Amino acid sequence: MINTLLIANRGEIACRIMRTARELGMTTVAVHSDIDRQAQHVLQADLAIGLGGAKPADSYLLMDRILAAAHASGAQAIHPGYGFLSENADFARACEAHGLIFVGPPASAIDAMGSKSAAKSLMEQANVPLVPGYHGEAQDLQAFLDAAAAIGYPVLLKATAGGGGKGMKIVESAAAMAEAFASAQREAQSAFGDARMLVEKYLLQPRHVEVQVFCDQQGNGIYLHERDCSIQRRHQKVVEEAPAPGLPIELRRSMGAAAVKAVQAIGYVGAGTVEFLLDARGEFFFMEMNTRLQVEHPVTEAITGQDLVAWQLRIAQGEHLPLTQQQVPLRGHAIEVRLYAEDTDNDFLPASGTLELYREPAGGTGRRVDSGVVEGDVVSPFYDPMIAKLIAWGETREEARLSLLNMLRETVVAGVQTNLSFLSRILAHPAFARAEVDTGFIPRHAEQLLPAAGPLDDRFWHTAAKAWLLARPVRSTTTAGPWAELNSWRAGLPARSRVHLRCADLDRSFAAVDVSGCSYDPATRTLLLTDGQQRCRYPLLVGGQALYLQWANTWQRIEPFDPIAEVEHSQQHAGGLQAPMNGNVVRVMVEPGQQVEAGAVLLVLEAMKMEHSIRAAEAGRVKAVFCSEGELIAEGALLVEMEDAP
Repeated sequence: MINTLLIANRGEIACRIMRTARELGMTTVAVHSDIDRQAQHVLQADLAIGLGGAKPADSYLLMDRILAAAHASGAQAIHPGYGFLSENADFARACEAHGLIFVGPPASAIDAMGSKSAAKSLMEQANVPLVPGYHGEAQDLQAFLDAAAAIGYPVLLKATAGGGGKGMKIVESAAAMAEAFASAQREAQSAFGDARMLVEKYLLQPRHVEVQVFCDQQGNGIYLHERDCSIQRRHQKVVEEAPAPGLPIELRRSMGAAAVKAVQAIGYVGAGTVEFLLDARGEFFFMEMNTRLQVEHPVTEAITGQDLVAWQLRIAQGEHLPLTQQQVPLRGHAIEVRLYAEDTDNDFLPASGTLELYREPAGGTGRRVDSGVVEGDVVSPFYDPMIAKLIAWGETREEARLSLLNMLRETVVAGVQTNLSFLSRILAHPAFARAEVDTGFIPRHAEQLLPAAGPLDDRFWHTAAKAWLLARPVRSTTTAGPWAELNSWRAGLPARSRVHLRCADLDRSFAAVDVSGCSYDPATRTLLLTDGQQRCRYPLLVGGQALYLQWANTWQRIEPFDPIAEVEHSQQHAGGLQAPMNGNVVRVMVEPGQQVEAGAVLLVLEAMKMEHSIRAAEAGRVKAVFCSEGELIAEGALLVEMEDAP
């Protein structure tokens, strides 16, 4: 029996596992890094134990400390969630050696299927169709150059031990292989502690369809339908839905049966996902297996009415599968989106910072939010940038789509850049509404999904100025009203004042702003503007020393602007390259005095377990380097100073 469960993870998945564990009457134990002391998974647990450090390698990947925490807390079992140690066979073996239940498959199954290379070999023996590729033991650059030449470019490099887009690179030519191979290995080592790679043919516009499987300790296995996870950016899923739209029932059954047969052949136990690439002709190819619970498991729960974490915990205690294959329900349709902290206008670079505002959509039938944050929490550069998952269920796909669109409109995130508007544009796109999805969806519709930011027009700025005068944050805690503000307000005169504001790196000054006939209701967080016979309402929130105005379905941050301070800041950084995000310097490629060409890589940053190259915008000479390898740097920090070549 499991009375006390330690969750060896963080964020939304740790909170989600705790929810089910509490419902089953279990005591929950959290572990945390130093910077996660006040994280929600820590605050929600019955007991929390620190691991130290900040980076995963110094905290959530330390097996010995997690095992020690389990013994100290009296836990009988460890649930690894997903990521970190969830697909680490050595960790599963260590749990068994320490008398602990590992809530997952046996180490032998992880060895067989957790490695992409080993899984492909197993599928090859079972005559399951494979994407052409190389997954051999030789890990030198030449072996991969030879394999890629035989397969034909473009090819896809993938970490054998990983997932989630980490350690994954598209290579278009032999000339690009060396740099991509080295970068993919570093990402894989950092994220999974394993730098081994495989390479396979990069298929154009396939669908990514995966099958949810479950096996018990008695050898029974079933599948709980499939999910379509085709819409991805940077090889990481953004939108997932179940069941996969448009699949013939015979194809669904064939994929499900193949998935169950594959996992039963290796003595699999617990939850797993067999992933396939599906081409336009209806032929499917085995891609990989994830020997754990998936991020997108809520959509399967929504269409089956089952709690998959409860299934995991019961199976780990030796119980039989609760259903037979014929009893697995299929009701309606569910869609999930992943809300990320990232800059969609800058190649989806991960973002970090404080959640100055955070509002989740209202609850209701068919609505679900899985998150691990609250307003005021910090999104760290050390971990995956996912903030929350929003899930909608409906009797039909269209009902689920429209429900999820409404949930996104109700969601508010400010203080950190997110993909919120991007997600809304995906769900609202006619091609998505028609279920015309494949892995090329985002690049094919980039013009509509990632439009260039339009200028903020005069109407916006006048609205922002009125909003500021009516609802601006009160800076004094002891004095309120017009007497506390240093502006041009005068008793008995029209409500006018001078303001200088900034929004989206732009600023505007107003000598006088008339707010007659305008009002702000803090109870409903609504700005009401009257202009003649026209009345307009705008959602308006106050957070910190800024306002957040919803304009054209985007939350705009408005703050006071000091032009003198801005000039001083600009002069400090003239001629320099600044960090686009918080991160860790993993490689410095240049030194002072070195001549570089436009586009040359100057250094490589790691953030959210992904590498990002900082390149020279134009040819020149390196005047100074202000960082070193291994150093943690903050967004906006000066990294390299350039000067014109002599």
